[in-house]
Amino acid sequence: MAEARPRKAGVRPLVAAIVWGMTSVMAGGAVIGALAGAAPAQAQAATPPRNAPGSFADLAEKLLPAVVNISTSQNAPQRPQGQRPEIPQFPPGSPFEDFFRDFFDRQQQQDQPQRKATSLGSGFVIDAKNGYVVTNNHVVQDADEITVILQDDTNIKAELVGKDSKTDLALLKIKTSHPLVAVPFGDSDAMRVGDWVLAIGNPFGLGGSVTAGIISARQRNIDAGPYDDFLQTDASINRGNSGGPMFNLNGEVIGINTAIFSPSGGSVGIGFAIPSNLAKQVVAQLKEYGKTRRGWLGVRIQAVTPEIAESLGLPNHKGALVASVTPEGPAAKGGIQAGDVVTKFDGKEIDEMRRLPRVVAETGIDKAVPVEVWRKGKSQTVQVKVGELEAAEEQGLLAAGPDEKQQPKDKAPAQKPTETLGMKLTAITPELRQQYEIKPDMKGVVITEVAGNSTAAEKGLRAGDVIIEVGQEEVRKPEDVTAKVQKAKEQSKKSVLLLVDRKGDLRFVAIPLS
Repeated sequence: MAEARPRKAGVRPLVAAIVWGMTSVMAGGAVIGALAGAAPAQAQAATPPRNAPGSFADLAEKLLPAVVNISTSQNAPQRPQGQRPEIPQFPPGSPFEDFFRDFFDRQQQQDQPQRKATSLGSGFVIDAKNGYVVTNNHVVQDADEITVILQDDTNIKAELVGKDSKTDLALLKIKTSHPLVAVPFGDSDAMRVGDWVLAIGNPFGLGGSVTAGIISARQRNIDAGPYDDFLQTDASINRGNSGGPMFNLNGEVIGINTAIFSPSGGSVGIGFAIPSNLAKQVVAQLKEYGKTRRGWLGVRIQAVTPEIAESLGLPNHKGALVASVTPEGPAAKGGIQAGDVVTKFDGKEIDEMRRLPRVVAETGIDKAVPVEVWRKGKSQTVQVKVGELEAAEEQGLLAAGPDEKQQPKDKAPAQKPTETLGMKLTAITPELRQQYEIKPDMKGVVITEVAGNSTAAEKGLRAGDVIIEVGQEEVRKPEDVTAKVQKAKEQSKKSVLLLVDRKGDLRFVAIPLS
């Protein structure tokens, strides 16, 4: 899997208002939690109806038996037996000291039942013969007991087959002689903005409820995870709808309700659902292995901005820019380098950065695939054998940066700072390494000051950042930086591309020269 770099906090106004979770009820209490998710549905028949149907009743009657309520319980933590709360401190001999000691002793002697936290969500049956039920991961996460409740209020204990936090999906299995009704997955890619959808779930614990709406948007990124590709809908979705299905008018599941955009926690007509085409593969892996097995490339990537595209000579700002490559990972073994822009993977166009992680994850493990990259002004193709993401996570490879063991130590003497592009630059010294926590084997030029009104400041550069490359060429002293900046100006370039390290985190930054 390609590891997408996190976005700046300032560009995530949506996430702050995204509501996750399911209806939660503390024993003896009222509803306190929340979530719901809406899912865009876009897969209708090849010839979807032009107008809204006169009624959704026939379709709803057919689908309701396949939708289930999910009830989970979790034992609340208790103080160890014999342990009492700390008694407030009072002056020695105070009558309050004896009062509180007697009070806590009486409380401790009472035999109180263990408290349980109970939550409610939604799900749907996808395999009636084997009793498989799909829901959200956050609905069953950390649950000690899971119960599936059918439309006729039949309660069945469920077994957790597997779950995936990256896509917020979970697969359950129930054993019963009770007849089950299953619904099939549809083609979420076939859905269009404006197509009708039905959402069925368990809002606020009320039981099977049906709402209708349309697909409002596709491929929404709400920064929930590396594979964000949500369908957006205006169908009313509220707390407790989590894990419920989103149907097209053919009665096929084209989305799984997961989140809503809401300042208050209630439906405001903006909901999100996991597309069925993403869910199908995850569910199949959970069924077969009890976990996911995703493809892994071994690179950290970032978006290609117009300035970066111009600096690299790209004809457009599409693709995924490789910021760093994991040593001995699949990409490194295949010849992919930092600074490459991945434009195609296994024949699939990479039109934007966040598409690459999804495409790689869906690729078979150990499969050799062609990867088209843009390198030094021209397109090249390399062959990469895809690795396994989960195995890389277990080995701790995802956090690995460039191979530092092969880098000679920098012995540059202290120099007078050089100014360029609104930055003061100097060679790395032992003092600066300690001050800015620069790795012992890091090579480059350190930024010691950034003018507040400069373009460098606007791009997020700050003191302590280390410039490793300028124009995809290594730099070792401040004069190297100024020379390459001057060369870019003489070539009439609009911007110059810097490779910057910040405490082990590599990224490319394009600085305008105007």
